[in-house]
Amino acid sequence: MSQTETVAKKSAAKKTVAKKTVAAKEKADQAVIAAAPEAVKPAKASSKKKSGQAFPFTAIVGQEEMKLSLILNIIDPRVGGVLVMGHRGTGKSTTVRALAEVLPLIDRVAGDTYNRTVEQYIEMEGGKKGGIKIDPESIKLEKIPVPVVDLPLGATEDRVCGTIDIEQALTSGVKAFEPGLLAQANRGFLYIDEVNLLDDHLVDVLLDVAASGKNVVEREGISIRHPARFVLVGSGNPEEGELRPQLLDRFGLHARIVTILDVSKRVEIVKRRRDFDEDPDAFMKKYHREQLKLQKKIEQAKAILPEVTMDDKVLTDIAKLCMNLGIDGHRGELTITRTAHAHAAFMGDKVVTMKHVKDIAGLCLRHRLRKDPLETLDAGEKIERELAKVLGEAEAV
Repeated sequence: MSQTETVAKKSAAKKTVAKKTVAAKEKADQAVIAAAPEAVKPAKASSKKKSGQAFPFTAIVGQEEMKLSLILNIIDPRVGGVLVMGHRGTGKSTTVRALAEVLPLIDRVAGDTYNRTVEQYIEMEGGKKGGIKIDPESIKLEKIPVPVVDLPLGATEDRVCGTIDIEQALTSGVKAFEPGLLAQANRGFLYIDEVNLLDDHLVDVLLDVAASGKNVVEREGISIRHPARFVLVGSGNPEEGELRPQLLDRFGLHARIVTILDVSKRVEIVKRRRDFDEDPDAFMKKYHREQLKLQKKIEQAKAILPEVTMDDKVLTDIAKLCMNLGIDGHRGELTITRTAHAHAAFMGDKVVTMKHVKDIAGLCLRHRLRKDPLETLDAGEKIERELAKVLGEAEAV
């Protein structure tokens, strides 16, 4: 036997012994672990906070205008969305993101990307070229939370509307559509923070989709049309710029937010936020009953909304109010009517009165008044004054 072969045999023998030693050690370690499982439990994370948990809607102090506006849009999405304008750090984004927890569940076709109802699914899929007749009984449904989708300021048009699925095109050579944020927001809420800073081309896209309720995408030989009905919610600081009049008019309600000047409320805000940051789970349990109570109240309001009626006398007073304020078009009357119906349902009433109208008139008309640089009267005060005149005329008659 050569010297080289001898060295190779000795090296192989050493490796075999080493492997046996490692295997024996691993076996012994496993035996120790099995005998004393408590000793190898992973250490618990020091942070109590759960990622992605939203602050409870019912725990938000003040800002009643904003909360009422959002609730009324849940009860009747035809109200047309809400624009929330006010100072920085007043809880605008927190309130909108907390909305998801009090929204009731909705039915959609199981696994559907566009959150479609059975009717929407049959209309879209059955209407395709060469499409087959779909039996509604064969479609499976699932319950999902109402989607609340954030639209970032830096989002591209492809991200918002949808585009070609590049990965599938490269791997399988098939042209497939990748849905965007508008598809995710169908039958839900689309939230735009700092909406007054949104790019003009995205504003044009949103105006088109909001008017038609459908999103049409044509990219590289693919033409897709899908439902995109959503409640548009925007927030911003008026000091950073005004909205385009076309987009401003698309918002049904305008909630004005100011910094709270009540010392006790300010203290309560800090205490609640601190408690939430320290232990979100305990804080959520504390407000769980109130969250369920509000959710039930909203569901009851949605149920009785079709039964709510409005007298012609009240409708006449609404038309007089809009006419006296010089509101352009008829969107003012339509918005007040829908919002007053939703407000009455939320209060548990089946007949709309001028009391309901008075509560929501400022929200509906504040952003529809003509801009007058010489006007010294606040928009809210002007609406209240004209409303008092209309009520006085109605009482005199």
